[in-house]
Amino acid sequence: MHEELSDERLMLAYRDGDARAFESLYRRYRGSLHRYLAHQCGSQAFAEELYQEVWIKVVNARAEYEPLAKFSTWIFRIAHHRLIDHYRENAPEIATRYEKANSGNDADGEDIIGNQAAPLDQTPQVLHERRATAQRIEQALAELPAPQREAFLLAEEGGLTLEEIAAATASSRETSKSRLRYALGKLRHSLQDLL
Repeated sequence: MHEELSDERLMLAYRDGDARAFESLYRRYRGSLHRYLAHQCGSQAFAEELYQEVWIKVVNARAEYEPLAKFSTWIFRIAHHRLIDHYRENAPEIATRYEKANSGNDADGEDIIGNQAAPLDQTPQVLHERRATAQRIEQALAELPAPQREAFLLAEEGGLTLEEIAAATASSRETSKSRLRYALGKLRHSLQDLL
């Protein structure tokens, strides 16, 4: 029954005391939210800690929850704020980059257009190549400026629209669009030999 409900309805059910609704939400966001945090902070241990803290905030906020935005936007906004707090505590230079980026000066990099890679089959050699490719992608993601990486991950892992990314990161739609465009361009440039 819960699997048919929207995220917002599940959260409302959880707010009203349905613990199984929370379990459904947790399962739905386990992969995308955890990957977003892991890619952003670069450490599985920190990602797991931040991930649990995000869910604790969801639990603590359940009584006041109102579906004013999509649940995905709401939870990724919580994750974004927790991530910024993490940066302020552990890497102030990264937190400063976010503050500068939110001030409207987020145009570092060039606008590069490329193509997508073709799908691969399942031979052992190709699977090995896929692992190597995955490592290259991880490295390319790690090299992006944090705000651009965040916009890309919110779009790809979270499935958020530009408006939702802007809401989750407390930035404008145009800033989110710019960050995503630069991230895509840099990733295409970094991975052009794979295309």
